[in-house]
Amino acid sequence: MASWNYRRAADKARKWVLGTGENDGLIFKTGVYLLLVGIGFIYLYPVLFMLVNSFMSLDDLVNSMVKWIPTDLYVDNYVRAWKVLNYPTAFLETVWAAGAPAVLQTVVCGIIGYGFARFEFRGRSVLFVLMLATFIVPPQITMMPTYLMFKEYGLLGSTKTFIYPALLGQGLKSALFILIYYQFFRRMPTALEEAAQIDGAGYFGIFARIAVPMAGPAIIIVFLFSFVWYWNETYLAGLYFGNELAILPLKLQQFVDSYNQLYPPGSPGSQLNEAIKLAGTLLTIVPLLVLYFLLQRWFVEGIDRSGITGE
Repeated sequence: MASWNYRRAADKARKWVLGTGENDGLIFKTGVYLLLVGIGFIYLYPVLFMLVNSFMSLDDLVNSMVKWIPTDLYVDNYVRAWKVLNYPTAFLETVWAAGAPAVLQTVVCGIIGYGFARFEFRGRSVLFVLMLATFIVPPQITMMPTYLMFKEYGLLGSTKTFIYPALLGQGLKSALFILIYYQFFRRMPTALEEAAQIDGAGYFGIFARIAVPMAGPAIIIVFLFSFVWYWNETYLAGLYFGNELAILPLKLQQFVDSYNQLYPPGSPGSQLNEAIKLAGTLLTIVPLLVLYFLLQRWFVEGIDRSGITGE
């Protein structure tokens, strides 16, 4: 009897440690959690570093004993960054410069993706391949011809340089977004469209009343990616906007460049520049973090359903 109880207890212990299946044992779960914690730390470390150092005073920055916990919450870095960036004005200009083309790109890419997914026409495969090829071509190759074209039409110095390409399906990473919509609409049951056609609905009605409501996750992911990419696009923005528009990433870059000229790295005062720069960086990315947290549930669902993971 005692040996039977011992074998039973040993069997329970083995199942608890190793599990009965492939992924329910203590060893497996511990390994997975350690891996997730390690990956999470890699991604969170830069944000934590920026957050901690942005609240440090100059005394804390030069003090080698102060690493992660400031002696005092020094908010003057954020006050200076707010003033240098002219945050309210720059924030509104950045929202417009990123939001308007992102909305247009979300709509236009949806229409193009639906057309490729649901309509059979001559040359569709060739056009689809050419469309995907635009994603492979580096933007540095088309940058100067596009700049000269905008200059000829008098579009430089305004958000039209972002809006017009997005309106014509040639915005930032439009080929990727069209592919996302294409994969999503290809999985949509055709029975719904056939039933709508029997009821007398036209192509536009089917797209607006059936396809668009079902494509909610894809719309969220396309808009979020597009908004973030336009928000962080500093090179093309600096080239096309010039000094006419001051979006937050450009303002931050200009501030860093001008401050480095006054206080080169390694000179007295350069540490203070790092703290203000980190504070300005956090002020720049906070709207994106808020937007992501508001849309994260639909974002994750869109990643899964749109097939962006390669499934």
